[in-house]
Amino acid sequence: MDLVQPGLGLVIWMTVAFLVVLFLLGKFAWEPILTMIREREASIEDALKEAEKAKDAMRKLKSDNEQLLNEARQEREEIVKSAREMKNSILSDAETKANEKGDKIILEAREQINAEKSAAISELRNQVAELSIEIAEKIVKQELASNDKQKELIQSALESSKLN
Repeated sequence: MDLVQPGLGLVIWMTVAFLVVLFLLGKFAWEPILTMIREREASIEDALKEAEKAKDAMRKLKSDNEQLLNEARQEREEIVKSAREMKNSILSDAETKANEKGDKIILEAREQINAEKSAAISELRNQVAELSIEIAEKIVKQELASNDKQKELIQSALESSKLN
């Protein structure tokens, strides 16, 4: 059973060696290790804070982008609305002007037609009068060609004047 149980001298020397190593580690290595661990914790803490700040900044950027996008959509809708209104206004004005111009052209055409109609009627009256005079001249020449007819015409004219 000697193999399983260590001797008293071995335990003492192992304890002394452990204490020496523990003392040396405590004196020279423990502080630098703890300092490095603290620095590592601080750097991790700072990295987490920076990550949280970056996350907040990303949220803010996202909300700003959404706000800008909404504003851009509203501006686009306003521009489209004003463009539609302008189009409708221009079309309405053009239609009104076209109707006015059409009415003016129709009125001028009617006036011109009436003027030409009056001129044609006047010209027709003049031609009818001229034709009537020519026909009357021809008839009178034929009727007054003989002396008997002339005397008869004079006699009837005198009689008709006496009656009146």
